[in-house]
Amino acid sequence: MGNFLIVINIAKIRMENTKVYSYLRFSDPKQAAGSSAERQLKYAEKWATDRGLPLDSALSLRDEGLSAYHQKHVKQGALGTFLAAISDGRIPPGSVLVVEGLDRLSRAEPIQAQAQLAQIINAGITVVTASDGREYNRERLKAQPMDLVYSLLVMIRAHEESDTKSKRVKAAIRRLCEAWIAGTYRGIIRNGRDPHWARWNGKAFELVLERAEAVKVALQLFKTGYGGTRLVKALDERGLRVFDTGNYSASLYKLFKRPDLAGIKVLELDGEEYRLHNYYPRLIDDTELAELQSMNATRKRRKGKGEIPGIITGLSTLYCGYCGSAVVGQNLMGRAKKPDGTLQDGHRRLICCGHSIGGRCSIPGSCSVVPVEKAILSYCSDQFNLSRLMGNDDRAQTLHVELIAARGRIVDLERQLARVTEALLADEGGATPLVFVRKARELEGAIAQTRSEENRIEVEVRRASQRHMPDVAQAWAELVDGTLALDYDSRMRARQLVEDTFERIVIYQRGMTPGDTDVRPIDLLLIAKGGRPRALRINRRTGAWIAGEEGGI
Repeated sequence: MGNFLIVINIAKIRMENTKVYSYLRFSDPKQAAGSSAERQLKYAEKWATDRGLPLDSALSLRDEGLSAYHQKHVKQGALGTFLAAISDGRIPPGSVLVVEGLDRLSRAEPIQAQAQLAQIINAGITVVTASDGREYNRERLKAQPMDLVYSLLVMIRAHEESDTKSKRVKAAIRRLCEAWIAGTYRGIIRNGRDPHWARWNGKAFELVLERAEAVKVALQLFKTGYGGTRLVKALDERGLRVFDTGNYSASLYKLFKRPDLAGIKVLELDGEEYRLHNYYPRLIDDTELAELQSMNATRKRRKGKGEIPGIITGLSTLYCGYCGSAVVGQNLMGRAKKPDGTLQDGHRRLICCGHSIGGRCSIPGSCSVVPVEKAILSYCSDQFNLSRLMGNDDRAQTLHVELIAARGRIVDLERQLARVTEALLADEGGATPLVFVRKARELEGAIAQTRSEENRIEVEVRRASQRHMPDVAQAWAELVDGTLALDYDSRMRARQLVEDTFERIVIYQRGMTPGDTDVRPIDLLLIAKGGRPRALRINRRTGAWIAGEEGGI
């Protein structure tokens, strides 16, 4: 009798500690407003009630609009969180997970779906499929192993249904894309997410004005050189919000890569890409998109850091003339300041990495960045100097030749790939030579790389054709006062001009031929993108020009 009571008490304790969870999933968010969610929840409530168990409402597992076929409910949904909690031991053994059917848990390939079910069961958790009343746990499967076979058959059927549906949907989308490109269809294509600044009005997409305005401001600030943190702050100060997300700055950087800014919807179906031009209203044109993506590719070295962003440092542009090492900036913020609260000129320094790290540079010391900034700003503000520096006609001709050469390489590489492909197709029934496969992959990589180079040159061509020297010189001139006064916005715009203008700036901090005198000039070699090298000798205290000539001093 005593042993019998002990067994009852143990069973009671287990019953009291049993936690019942429900998992709801539907692939279409619209089902949330319909009967699907209510039906699935009632299954779980009825199962728990019939057994006198409370349904745990603290952990609500609900995946709305997440596909079990593409495993989005695991990668980014509640089920993935639940599986992670099991792995971490946060779901106690003896718990119960109630689902409507096994197809709610997964519609992936059967072997993958079976592994996910096994992970749950092996953790001591019972899976209940309330629609047919089946229970899956270690004890039951050991007693009735055919239930495992049944679960596999259910998963096979669920995967095949989803796979067939996916193929039909893809075929329909492919037809619509081809019709759009051919100009015979101008309706909506429901695949992927549409940009939040555009909405479908029943006939076409139209701009959501307040959101489109926020995106335009963000684009303009990014073009002037704002990094992610400053950009977010500037938008908040204007009362604008582009995204409602935690990682705001990362989302902004992704935004600047998106082709839908130029009205292009991009779809990829089984490795084939469709670009639907004029699908959305444009916020920028194709040229601006190419420039934006080029700028975004170099954002890590474009953004100015700290309270006083450098205009010539941090761009992989400034190098030491003595040893060839990079030259970096240092702002000594803790030093005494001027009456207006700004740093003394001598407290913003240029330091050669070759001297500070490893002692590779033979010329010690550093210099103030202020005279160098003054000299470059003054030089580029003069239209005559800027024209000689840039060498526009030569640059345009050089770019044109480079573009023709890149396109010629693409044609040649594609011809080689076609020959390799023909050889592969001709080898019927035999084992495909590995060397052919490697060669095909090598050629595909070379084509992709050359196309990227072609796009870069095209951006440079557009920049060169749009560059008007008086306007550019005026842009430099307008930034001089604000930049030297350490105005953040002015310095960021000047920074962008430096990046657009110079391929390389070489600095000799004690002159090309260092002497023993205390007052030594600073020599600069300015190398513009595609232009002619220009040498400047400047006063190390004032930045005033002492001499300057083409090629060298």
